Amino acid sequence: MDDMAQAETREAQAIDDDHATEVQASATGFSPEELQQLTDDIVGALKTVYDPEIPCDIYELGLIYKVDIEDDRSVKIDMTLTAPGCPVAGEMPGWVENAVNSVSGVGSVEVTMVFDPPWTPDRMSEEAKVALNWY
Repeated sequence: MDDMAQAETREAQAIDDDHATEVQASATGFSPEELQQLTDDIVGALKTVYDPEIPCDIYELGLIYKVDIEDDRSVKIDMTLTAPGCPVAGEMPGWVENAVNSVSGVGSVEVTMVFDPPWTPDRMSEEAKVALNWY
């Protein structure tokens, strides 16, 4: 990876240091400001998707493991569920895809469901823990 791509990847790293989601861009055609705006907008869209059994959005719950933004503005997302047998397992990837597709400047969106590593409450942000009274 050249120096410019490394710098842009660093710009797109996770929104807050204590959050477990990895947000990266392999794209080199973005200015740092444009990349940060796109990253912020994607995270904002992810925060509109809620787990129907837990009153918290999937981003703060730590269900989004990875977001990759490519040169062609396509977005690849790795996500999980709180439990493999979650009743919305078949629907939630579509909800995530639709939410991120609504972001201006995003190309195609691909959501992959992963279960390794398994989700644990340790992945939740402080905001989610407070919202769920998880102390």
